[in-house]
Amino acid sequence: MAMAVTSSSAISGPISYASSEHKAPQIGSFRPVDRSNVSLPSVSFSRRQYTVKPVNAEPKRNDSIVPLAATVASPEVAEKAEVEDYEQLSKDLENASPLEIMDKALATFGNDIAIAFSGAEDVALIEYARLTGRPFRVFSLDTGRLNPETYQFFDAVEKHYGIRIEYMFPDAVEVQGLVRSKGLFSFYEDGHQECCRVRKVRPLRRALKGLRAWITGQRKDQSPGTRAEVPVVQIDPAFEGLDGGVGSLVKWNPVANVHGTDIWNFLRAMDVPVNSLHSRGYVSIGCEPCTRPVLPGQHEREGRWWWEDAKAKECGLHKGNLKQEDENKNGNGHANGTATVSDLFESQSLVTLSRNGIENLAKLENRKEAWLVVLYAPWCRFCQAMEGSYVELAEKLAGSSGVKVGKFRADGDEKEFAKNELQLGSFPTILFFPKHSSQPIKYSSEKRDVESLMAFVNALR
Repeated sequence: MAMAVTSSSAISGPISYASSEHKAPQIGSFRPVDRSNVSLPSVSFSRRQYTVKPVNAEPKRNDSIVPLAATVASPEVAEKAEVEDYEQLSKDLENASPLEIMDKALATFGNDIAIAFSGAEDVALIEYARLTGRPFRVFSLDTGRLNPETYQFFDAVEKHYGIRIEYMFPDAVEVQGLVRSKGLFSFYEDGHQECCRVRKVRPLRRALKGLRAWITGQRKDQSPGTRAEVPVVQIDPAFEGLDGGVGSLVKWNPVANVHGTDIWNFLRAMDVPVNSLHSRGYVSIGCEPCTRPVLPGQHEREGRWWWEDAKAKECGLHKGNLKQEDENKNGNGHANGTATVSDLFESQSLVTLSRNGIENLAKLENRKEAWLVVLYAPWCRFCQAMEGSYVELAEKLAGSSGVKVGKFRADGDEKEFAKNELQLGSFPTILFFPKHSSQPIKYSSEKRDVESLMAFVNALR
């Protein structure tokens, strides 16, 4: 995501609002907002007038434009928006459409708000902004490690909408220090947070310091454990805005309540350009080394940082979600393994292993039978997704196969043990314990259908 705002001295040449040639076709229920008669549930738009210089329709590139977030001292807004109870506003807008929420956001903050664009299906945000008929700004973070297809997509979006995306880049000295000291792929060894902090979080922080609000494409169905409670509007819990201090930045999530399939139906209906990686199995798209296609039945975020814990699929841009999750650790949240969720893999063909049971199994060098064991957490969506195939496999192997199938709940207090002794990297982890070896063999594939799991067992038993 990147950011460049334009002051009056930074832009030469005319600026206009969205061209009439980009008006949305009258398809289904999607049509531009007519603000003369629109009304939101329990919310009335502010009638304050802003002196706004739109940046969403510059027809030609102008090399004199520099990131406003890094250079401009104050925005071109005649009046500051009045203080609002955003918790109440979020409740008022809970059943509003993304188009209504987008219109409210742009009407409230004028040139002090921008859309965060990642180069994926969040292009829907740009389309919604266009449909409001209001001026809007778009920024993106160029980490330097994006797929070539994503850069091509950025260019296509700029041409389609006649806009200039405002790019933010990481600090060259910081990137140089990281790569020289730890190499190009250190995140595979010690986690993605450090690299993301240098290439994404700090550039985003600089960008947001030039704004009073930003618009994201977060959805509740996107990431297990981190985005399920995302509101449509909130005070940003992690970053500061133009005025500085806690509460100085408002975060809008217009598609929080929209399912991913509905986003794609909208994009197809409006004939919006999309990243070509989507047609090759990529759903959630980030940097090239940390993104891969997902298989049928896998959650979209399983294509990101796949070597890490399935719960922590955040890069730091929305780290307020992780903080919110951490606050549940002493309560009933699943972070301590005490979540009140139904157990998984319930079948008479499966053996439930205790800590002592799996310790003894791991110590044996000569077993009467081979074992296949899944290390799981009931709250994990990826574990939930493979429940049916694993139970079916257990039932097929029951009896005279020479392989017993078991399960071991490895979250909560058992997680450190599982990581240190049982090769747990993320949930689920599947291990095969051969008859004549104490060393378990880890199933490394992401394919968890019955046929793939059976092929793994047959190759080893």
